[in-house]
This record gives sequence, C-alpha cells and structure tokens, in this order.
Amino acid sequence: MNDTSQAASTPAELMADFCRRVRERDLDGLVDLYEPQAVFRPSEGRIARGPAEIRAALAELLALDPVLDAHVEEVLTVGDLALVINRWTMRGTAPDGTLVEQSGRSSDVVRRHGAAWRIVMDCP
Repeated sequence: MNDTSQAASTPAELMADFCRRVRERDLDGLVDLYEPQAVFRPSEGRIARGPAEIRAALAELLALDPVLDAHVEEVLTVGDLALVINRWTMRGTAPDGTLVEQSGRSSDVVRRHGAAWRIVMDCP
C-alpha cells in the first residue's frame, strides 16, 4: 500500500482506479490496490492469495493487452467495509494471437484504511 497520493477515497473510485491502472499497464499500482492478505479469483476454481500470487495473476491479465471497462452497479457499505458490484467487459489478445472477449458481473469486498480504500476480496 504505497501509492497513497492517488488513493481512492470511495469504493467506486477504487474500481475506476483499477480500470485506469489496467489501461496504463501499471502492475505495481494494481497490486497496491489490494490488502496484503487479499484474495483474488482470476478464474473459476483458481484463487490467488497475497501479493505474490495476486501479482502473478494480474501479470497474466496485463499480458492480454486488455481493454477493461467497468460500471459500478451498487455499493453496500457498513462501517469500513463495502461490497461493490460491477458489470464489466474486457477485450484482449491471447499469446497465440486469438481475440479474448469476456464480460461479467464482479463482487469486490473493499476496506477503508484512513481515507483510502483497498481490495480485500476480488471475485470477477
């Protein structure tokens, strides 16, 4: 959690920041959006735990040269926790050159740390 100068001040801003960092191919910045004990489910049946595994999963995502668009549909907040529901689309190119198109609805649990929010659980 090093990038406090640009830290998201709302859960919706955190999701927009995630998309921005994907567009910028900012792997370090993406990893920084997660808490140290966070979990990320990059695909069905696969769970990445902690910074090293999350970094590897996000590097695979960025290797697709993706265009990611997301729209926050709902935010439910209780104290310093929030559940963010997103609708998203992603287009990219697999290493073999084939087009990758995915879309879905994601659920993210995020937690406030002072004025900033970080991802605790990410389930796209």
